[in-house]
Amino acid sequence: MSRVGRNGIDLSQLEKVPDSLVWPLHRDGTDPVARIEEVREREPVHRLTSFLGLNIWLVTGEREVREVLADTGSYSNDIRPFVGKKGSRTDGDIGGLGFTDPPEHTKLRKLLTPEFTMRRLERLRPRIADIVERQLDEVEAQAAAHDGVVDLVPAFAFPIPFLVICELLGLPDEDRETFRQLGSARFDVSYGGTGAFGAVSDSRKFLMEATRKQRTDPGEGLIGQIIREHGDEINDFDLGGLADGVFTGGLETSASMLALGTAVLLDHPDDYARVGTDPTAVARTVEELLRYLTVVQIAFPRFPKHDVELAGHRIKKGDVIVAHLAGANRDGRLGRMMDAFDPSRPVSAHLAFGHGFHRCVGAELARMELRTAFPALARRFPDLSLATDRLDYRQLSIVYGVESVPVRLR
Repeated sequence: MSRVGRNGIDLSQLEKVPDSLVWPLHRDGTDPVARIEEVREREPVHRLTSFLGLNIWLVTGEREVREVLADTGSYSNDIRPFVGKKGSRTDGDIGGLGFTDPPEHTKLRKLLTPEFTMRRLERLRPRIADIVERQLDEVEAQAAAHDGVVDLVPAFAFPIPFLVICELLGLPDEDRETFRQLGSARFDVSYGGTGAFGAVSDSRKFLMEATRKQRTDPGEGLIGQIIREHGDEINDFDLGGLADGVFTGGLETSASMLALGTAVLLDHPDDYARVGTDPTAVARTVEELLRYLTVVQIAFPRFPKHDVELAGHRIKKGDVIVAHLAGANRDGRLGRMMDAFDPSRPVSAHLAFGHGFHRCVGAELARMELRTAFPALARRFPDLSLATDRLDYRQLSIVYGVESVPVRLR
C-alpha cells in the first residue's frame, strides 16, 4: 500500500480492508448482524479496531450518533489527508459536500441548497410520476416476455432514480448510458480503497466534463442553473464535485430503497395493499421503510479535531469515528421492537438521511420518489409476489442493497 500525505496513509491504494474493520457492514437479510445489537447494548461507543496506526471507534447508539454528527466544532469530515493525490484541493477526485468542512462546505452547500427547496423540486413531481409509469410499463412488458416473472432491480428500482437524477442535473440523452455504468461500484469495499475511490474518480471526471460542456450552453437542469446564476464564482472542478455529490446521494441509495422496500412490503402484504389504496398511509410507510432499512449503513467518517469525551471514552485527535446509522435507528432506547417493520408506529425523526450539518440535502427528493413509486407499483400490480425464496443481498457495501428482486405479477 502506498503511504503518502501528512498522515503517511493513502486509503485509495488499499487493496483489501480487514474483516475487523468491515464486519459492521454485514447484515442478516434486512437486519444488521446481531453483533451490532450486542455492541450497542454493552457500550454504544466502542473501540472497533486499530488500523494502519489509527484507532477506529464504532458508534451505534442513537443519542451518541446524533451527538457526533451534530458537533462540527469537534469533528471534521475532511478525508482528503488520508487519500493521497486523490485528496488534492486543486486537482484531486475526492471532495464535495460529504468530505469537506466549513467554510468550504458552507460555500458549496449554499450553491446547492436552493435547487432542493420544495418549490424547485415541485417542478420534478410530474416528471417523476411519468418516469414511474413508464417503468411500470417496462415491468409489464418484460414480465409478458418471461412467463410473468421480472427482476425489479433493472426494470424498476434502478431506472427510476437514475432517470430522475439525469433530469435534475440536465444530462443529455447521449451521456446517460456512460453515466449509468458508473453506479454502484463506488460503494463496494470488497476490493478495498482501489475500487471504491477509483469509481468516485471516474464519476467525478465524467461530471466535470459534463459541466465544461454546459459552460457555453447551459442546460435546464441543476448544472445549467448554477452556471447561469453564479457563472465563474464556481469552477468546473467544484461544480463537477457538487453534481457528483448529487449522484452519490441520489442514485444507489434510492435504487436500494426501492428494491429492498418492495421486498419488505411483499413480506407484509397488508401494508403493500394499503399503500396502493390508502393515500394517508403512504408517508408513514415510507418513513418506516427508511428507518427500518437505513440503506446508507454508516455516515461519512468523522475525525476529532482535538481530544474529546464521548459516552465515557477518551477519543484522541487522530482517531477515526464511524457512526453506524442502521444500528442507531434500531436502538432499543427509542421504543419497543425497533427491529420490527411497523408502519403503524408513531412517526419520529430517524437517521436514514444522517443528521446535522451534513444531513443529506436531497432527502425531500428521495421521499418524493418513494412516495410516488411504491403506491404506483401497488396500484398497478396488486397481486405482486416474490418469485424466489432467497434474495441475493449485496455484500460489503456502505449502501446496502440487493442484486435482484424477481417477482411474479399475478
